[in-house]
Amino acid sequence: MAALRQPNFLLYAAGRVASGMAMTMLNAALAWQVYDISGSAFQLAMLGLARFGPSLGLTLVGGAVADGHDRRRIAMVAQLAPLITSVTLYFLTVANSIELPIIYGLVLFVAVASSFENPARQAFLPQVVTRETFANAIVVSSTLQSFAFVTGPAVGGLLIGLTGVDGAYAAHTVLILISIVTLVFLKLREQDGARRAVSLAAIKEGVQFVRHRQVLLGAMTLDMFAVILGGATALLPIYAKDILKVGGLGYGILFASLDAGALLMSVALIFLPPIRNAGRALLVTVALFGLGTVVFGLSRSIYLSIATYMFIGMADQVSVVLRQTTVQLSTPDDLRGRVSSVNSLFIGASNQLGAVESGLVASVTNATFAVVSGGLGCIAVVGAVWAKMPDLRNYRISRTGAPPSSAEEPGEEPVAEAAPAG
Repeated sequence: MAALRQPNFLLYAAGRVASGMAMTMLNAALAWQVYDISGSAFQLAMLGLARFGPSLGLTLVGGAVADGHDRRRIAMVAQLAPLITSVTLYFLTVANSIELPIIYGLVLFVAVASSFENPARQAFLPQVVTRETFANAIVVSSTLQSFAFVTGPAVGGLLIGLTGVDGAYAAHTVLILISIVTLVFLKLREQDGARRAVSLAAIKEGVQFVRHRQVLLGAMTLDMFAVILGGATALLPIYAKDILKVGGLGYGILFASLDAGALLMSVALIFLPPIRNAGRALLVTVALFGLGTVVFGLSRSIYLSIATYMFIGMADQVSVVLRQTTVQLSTPDDLRGRVSSVNSLFIGASNQLGAVESGLVASVTNATFAVVSGGLGCIAVVGAVWAKMPDLRNYRISRTGAPPSSAEEPGEEPVAEAAPAG
């Protein structure tokens, strides 16, 4: 817990919890309202597409901006977009004037801002803590993020059930204001390395850094395709309303159960010995993620569904921590924004294209078929990667805990090692 003994990190952590709660609360409220208005799985798919579209074209630009400008200021300005969005949605909902095109337009607005905020926020963590506590800060930050992701949709679902979706938008507004205030008072050390001007060459440098580190690229790719095929989050409103019949409060609990499992696992990872055989652990946990998705898709009991979704979250959290640790510890500070943007692009692709895939398949068949077939597809992807990528399968994380101070040549791994085959 060395990172938590630093006041500056506590301020960073408070802002991260507030922004994480706000993001997941907004996503849960939007999905509920879109399905409540339309009753259509296809519209849920379009909601995911609206979130993903801007990130496809702008996230890499956002990473270059983060490496060339003040990262804290970028995050502060970007937070104005969700603030404006929640205020607008609140008043339109209260006035009963909300329509789907307005929702999609505001989602696009937030997605554009997130393309700049996410790389900047991820990149300034090493400027918040000392180098000696950086590795610990990654795990603690991931744990706090999981806590935020648990409480956000749970509180949102509770507010939807008690006051209506407008109550969730009001709470989101308060959380974003808290996040902005913490950023105002946060102090960052000077960024290591020279700042690069935003250019195509700068963006290309970040992409090449990832491309020449095959284990890093393989981990991101595995996670992306697994979540695209195995994600069921976009269909939770259908499960809550039509299959499990548990209403808004049950929807919030179900939505939060994934992150509750992730939180339990992230806390356990703090106290358990570090995972060294990272490649095999990643492959096994993604396979368990797919298996859990199949069980969740077939479940008709709210209790089994909650338990299974928690299990999925636990498996996913191991993957998240391994990927985040590898990305952060393998990246020099002057490239951190751009590498974080590549990682964010993979994450955005998996989450949002997963929502599109689930919604489209469900609209053509049904929600159960979409979830179960996706889980089986996830397991198939793990089998293919296991067979075709021995470097990832045998990948190990070394005992070094500090980030590199400058970019190494492609192919060098400053804090990671590949175990011998077999």
